[in-house]
Amino acid sequence: MTSQDLDAFAAWVEDLMRDRGYDIDSPRGGGKSRIADEAGVHRAAVTRLLQRQSMPDLETTRRLARVLGVPVRDMLIRSGRLTAEELADPHDYLASPAPGAEFARRPTLEEVADLLGVPADRREMFVRVVEQFLPNDVPAVEHAERANARLLMTD
Repeated sequence: MTSQDLDAFAAWVEDLMRDRGYDIDSPRGGGKSRIADEAGVHRAAVTRLLQRQSMPDLETTRRLARVLGVPVRDMLIRSGRLTAEELADPHDYLASPAPGAEFARRPTLEEVADLLGVPADRREMFVRVVEQFLPNDVPAVEHAERANARLLMTD
């Protein structure tokens, strides 16, 4: 990672913080402490990122994404840790029908779990939980993403 990459990522995160009402510019605004507290991370990790000293670790990135209301996928791609190709978006898979198919079919919950990277040992629980809340008129992937996010937050 270059200093330009770190600078671009930090600038993007700064904009997100400001857009969400965190006062990160004034010394006594408390925005850095507030976001650190809400994310459950050390204030120094937030400060080091905003001062372009270091990239946050994966857990800090995940927690900041949750507080800032952005997908972890976006944070990982913007940070340069992974590429969009490495983190294929399940919506892309679902948006295009299979070759020769006239319409895209709704994926099974097992397929959604696979697309979302649900670990094999949690797959059965994932499917059972999602099935309980899945109405007939809402795409499976949308509910599955929410359920997967809940599972990841409990780790």
